[in-house]
Amino acid sequence: MTEPLRLGIAGLGTVGVGVLKIIRQKAALLEARGGRQITISAVGARNRSKERGVPLDGYDWEDDPVELAKRDDIDVFVELIGGSDGPAKASTEAALRAGKDVVSANKALLAHHGQALAELAEANGSVLRFEAAVAGGIPVVKALTEGLAGNDIQRIMGVMNGTCNYILTRMESAGLTYDEAFAEADGLGYLEADPTLDVGGIDAGHKLSLLSAIAFGTQVDFDAVELEGIGRVSIEDIRQAADMGYKVKLLGVCQMTGRGLEQRMSPCLVPATSPLGQLDGGTNMVVIEGDQVGQIVMRGAGAGEGPTASAVIGDVLDIARGTRVSTFGQPSDRLTKPKPASTATPAPYYLRLMLLDKPGALAKVAAVLGEAGVSINRMRQRSHDQNTAPVLIVTHKTTRAALDNALAAMVGTGVVEGEPVALRIEHV
Repeated sequence: MTEPLRLGIAGLGTVGVGVLKIIRQKAALLEARGGRQITISAVGARNRSKERGVPLDGYDWEDDPVELAKRDDIDVFVELIGGSDGPAKASTEAALRAGKDVVSANKALLAHHGQALAELAEANGSVLRFEAAVAGGIPVVKALTEGLAGNDIQRIMGVMNGTCNYILTRMESAGLTYDEAFAEADGLGYLEADPTLDVGGIDAGHKLSLLSAIAFGTQVDFDAVELEGIGRVSIEDIRQAADMGYKVKLLGVCQMTGRGLEQRMSPCLVPATSPLGQLDGGTNMVVIEGDQVGQIVMRGAGAGEGPTASAVIGDVLDIARGTRVSTFGQPSDRLTKPKPASTATPAPYYLRLMLLDKPGALAKVAAVLGEAGVSINRMRQRSHDQNTAPVLIVTHKTTRAALDNALAAMVGTGVVEGEPVALRIEHV
């Protein structure tokens, strides 16, 4: 008779409780699908006395996650602690050194230490799985490492932070300012304890760096991800984008180019009729383009107890079946150190700037753009007060470097108030 697969679960927050519930409620189904019984030997968390809505008396308790990771009666260490260092890193390393397989939902840990952890797993004959770390319940890691393994991946795009998508959607649908939509999301409990992880693009950037490593066979390089959050997107930008047939999304894009590996997470305009443009609320979407399959669109819940726990269980069942895949889809010693792209792929841009009501002001702005090699596609001046007028410009394709040179030069013209907003237009 096949021996049970024994788990040790560190971290009993929303996701950890969700994993416990699935294992308790679907034991027969999991055994049938995994080929062996899934059991829990021990659990641990910071607060033992906290009421979690699920009984824990049938499991041993470990206060120290490192000790939990090293227990002889677990086969798989499930790391749901969170954080790029500290107990999460120490316990994951301890589990791998002890020859345990590891399932993690920790995007920050993998984004910062993925290469070293992959090497440690292979050195000890273990596997490290992290489906739950990227896009919640969407099985995008499995799709890249297995289902699409016969493809050269050309580009990955995605909306990978539900909180940001919720804020941008509410700004459009309810006419809220950024601050009002942010406060609403905070009141609903959507924001991380440190909100900049969400609205600053860091959380989504972690996820993008992991997908990029799998897609292009490179070592994880989160430090090379160009990050820009949504804090400067105004209701005016939302409205103007809609008027031009676009939606504003915090969009992650990675692709290998002749200039190197391009990884960026920033607010972009996407066509309103595209799958990404039609994505509302807290939902995530990942678009994968492969040379054999063309474009694949995967959409689903990007966070929450059920979706993320579902992803954890998927990894556990693969281990139960004996499926053993390298952390990033190929042996760690074959992952190359990426060369970051010197410049992003040229694209059109949307610009919003406040122009002082001075003679020749518009001509000066146009001249600065022209001198930087940025060509204007269309321009619109909105109604204005006595001192300033909002001016909206859509450029032809240009590089961000050329555009940044133009924006810097505008400061010296004396006709622009404040800092202009520039949003890339991504055609999908």
